[in-house]
Amino acid sequence: MIDLAKSTGTGASTGLAQLGLPDRAPGALDALLATLIERMGARWAVKDAATGRYLGVSADMAEFLGRAPQDVIGRSDTELLDAPLATALRAAEQTALAQGQPLTSEHRFEWKGARHEFNVLRLGVAGEGGARWLCSIWFDQAAQRQRDAQLRTALDQLEQQQRANEQLRREIKDQALRDPMTGLYGRTHFDDQLRREVDLSTREHREFALVFIEIDPVSAAVHELGEAAYDRVLEALGRLLRSNTRAMDASCRLGDNRFAILLSGVGLATAHSRMEGLRRQCATQIVMHEGRELGLTVSMGVASFPHTSSTQESLVGSAETALQEAQRRGGNHVTLASIRFENS
Repeated sequence: MIDLAKSTGTGASTGLAQLGLPDRAPGALDALLATLIERMGARWAVKDAATGRYLGVSADMAEFLGRAPQDVIGRSDTELLDAPLATALRAAEQTALAQGQPLTSEHRFEWKGARHEFNVLRLGVAGEGGARWLCSIWFDQAAQRQRDAQLRTALDQLEQQQRANEQLRREIKDQALRDPMTGLYGRTHFDDQLRREVDLSTREHREFALVFIEIDPVSAAVHELGEAAYDRVLEALGRLLRSNTRAMDASCRLGDNRFAILLSGVGLATAHSRMEGLRRQCATQIVMHEGRELGLTVSMGVASFPHTSSTQESLVGSAETALQEAQRRGGNHVTLASIRFENS
């Protein structure tokens, strides 16, 4: 075996002697260094700098070359590899020898039907009897890239799982805020969104509309069929409210018979038009239970901020008054709150 302790640079043997180590110490360090290199997953080789012939190789380096270690010794890359590859490696070796210091180069090539990528560290050192040796350590980048790819895949999977968990948490939280019968948000969400819309309107001079809705007195069929029939009416109204509002809006159930919609960025006229369309859909909606058709009509009161009200409390009061007026007119009606006028 080549004495790597001597090949690592000038003064190695002298330094060991000065430390009082026995003569066999360089050989022990040689074996230790080779073992460390191999445990790093690297291959090593030592060549005669002048001829390019191998003086020593690691077992896995010899295996890569397709020979037993003893069959590699004394041969050159020209005898072991394809001519273009041997030429490229010899050119890199000559560059390293000319540098006089450690030099790393990358090599990508096809060999025995496989794609290989190596980072090769080369260093020319003084050998025995005045000869020069070329020491090289080969780091297999393909294996490292495979490990990196596996790590990226694992991290991607972890990130996807985290996103899925976060989505599930949001859905669970969202479901906790919703009424199970209609799928609409409840009172807590309504109060939070109402405060938010008032704050945005005040700070950014934007408008929004508040609509209060109540189901009109139900038909005789609903009374006869009981609670289950009324549940079908509630479910139908919930679907209509969800399908007629945007993601930025909030459709909520405030009580057994009371509902509300917050229309973000919508003025009074637009809100009236949209709610009139919703009223007509409710009146023509077919709701069936036990083979009987159930009627569904609603009354609506529409107010807007800041056109009909300048505070949250007055807005709620205006929408309530408008709803009561719609009910007074016999139901199945949309009524607008009165627009307030500033004193000149």
